[in-house]
Amino acid sequence: MAGVNSLLLRTVVFTGILIGGLNIVFAGVQYGFAALPVWFYLSQLLIIPAMFIPMRMFAQAAITPEFLRRAALYALGWAVPYAIYKFAGDALNPAFSPGFSLASYLVTVLLFAGIFAAIRKPK
Repeated sequence: MAGVNSLLLRTVVFTGILIGGLNIVFAGVQYGFAALPVWFYLSQLLIIPAMFIPMRMFAQAAITPEFLRRAALYALGWAVPYAIYKFAGDALNPAFSPGFSLASYLVTVLLFAGIFAAIRKPK
């Protein structure tokens, strides 16, 4: 982790904890906290290091003038942390469908990418 500034590190850790915590709360409300398996709680810890990807990609996307390239950077930034969030939550559902979950994931990442690229274009 040499060369990582403290603000970036704090942002990554805080954002990862916030997203993982929200996923735990949402899943706990839906399925009951006692019913959540240990692997689910542990998988949320993976969001913390995964947040390094969007922090780097989003910074690059913010200065990229071409829409498609900017959208691709946003999509790549969302890909890993959202995959952890999405698939861990979906796997709790007894009617889990890997194909439907993957399709839903891809649509959401593309929507996020398009919206962010449209809203956050460089000046």
